[in-house]
Amino acid sequence: MDCTKDYCVKDLSLAPSGEKKIDWVSRFMPVLRSIRSEFEGKKPFKGVKIATTLHLEMKTAFLLLTLKAAGAEVSAAASNPLSTQDDVVAALAKAGIKVYAIRGESRDEYYENMHKALDIEPNIIIDDGADMVSSVLKERTELIGNLWGASEETTTGVIRLRAMEKDGVLKFPIIAVNDSYTKYLFDNRYGTGQSTWDGIIRTTNLLVAGKNVVVVGYGWCGRGIAMRARGLGATVIVVEVDPIRALEARMDGFLVMNMMEAARIGDIFVTSTGDINCIRGEHFELMKDGVILANAGHFDVEISKPDLESLAVEIREVKPNIREYKMGDGRRFYLLADGRLVNLAAADGHPAEIMDMSFSLQAKAAEYILENHEKLEPRVYVLPREIDEMVARIKLASMGIEIEELTKEQKEYLESWEHGT
Repeated sequence: MDCTKDYCVKDLSLAPSGEKKIDWVSRFMPVLRSIRSEFEGKKPFKGVKIATTLHLEMKTAFLLLTLKAAGAEVSAAASNPLSTQDDVVAALAKAGIKVYAIRGESRDEYYENMHKALDIEPNIIIDDGADMVSSVLKERTELIGNLWGASEETTTGVIRLRAMEKDGVLKFPIIAVNDSYTKYLFDNRYGTGQSTWDGIIRTTNLLVAGKNVVVVGYGWCGRGIAMRARGLGATVIVVEVDPIRALEARMDGFLVMNMMEAARIGDIFVTSTGDINCIRGEHFELMKDGVILANAGHFDVEISKPDLESLAVEIREVKPNIREYKMGDGRRFYLLADGRLVNLAAADGHPAEIMDMSFSLQAKAAEYILENHEKLEPRVYVLPREIDEMVARIKLASMGIEIEELTKEQKEYLESWEHGT
């Protein structure tokens, strides 16, 4: 390990490889490039400290370098022990980001590195899963007086933060970037849909066509996973607790059933709910030999690893990111990426074109906190619609797409109540 007070990485000599990755993805992130150009000119974050807990891979790196180019002092820790790319982290350290992350770090190391990132005494936090915000509220309360606000990337994190707001424990404003249209409609659906199957296919090298794929959860991430599974030729079964989402899944053409039914026929199971123990002991008892178990949710709690371990008579690694659990009757189950989010732990995460929009929103959320923190209360907010539309317009322009504009007559018609039959 190469560690100083300003960084702790696996091997600083890996930086050239990471720099090439960052350069590659930056070419496919036109919205964030546009924002970076704007920020480099006016340096809005000069003198501002920004601490981040994110998946430390190449697209994230371009966001962090954008914030640094805007004048900020930036620190970073991983939001998942298995999503870190060591060469990218080395490149960030070389570029002057205070970064503390090593792929495969232990739970203790994970939180130790997060606290190192917090040691800059940030004005703004950019979080992924709400672990950093939670740590500040529970363990680093001395930092609260210096904090203007935080932004959150994920559905899981927003759920946790809204629970904090409900319990009255939030002490600074939160921007729920995940709830912006140009985030969840694209990142959660198209990003998760593609990258989840990239992780599963890259890891297993197995055919999806002809298999029964069980998608647990039909939120925006689940929609994307189900849609791409159908495109790959699978029969898709959705398991949902929400009656409206379940009805929507059926109307979208998928089979819908409860987990006890689905467990008997599934070949590949993918969880994406943000909740705990969605697949557990009673379900494993019913499963076929050879099933694949993968998780696309933020935390490794959706597939019950304790239940798997208690039922198994033998556990072994059969290849990288595949752990085999052999049952007493000879059935074997294969858990991918230790039950962590398979798209990042076993692949490269969302496509650059998708994260271009999400990370542009993060950059703008930081600017919004900078400009508005004095009048924001300690609650969860969504970014103004005009920021969403700005991101969409730049993205459309980069794709060579021009859209229609309302005429003066059309605007007046839509704003009037007097027109009738």
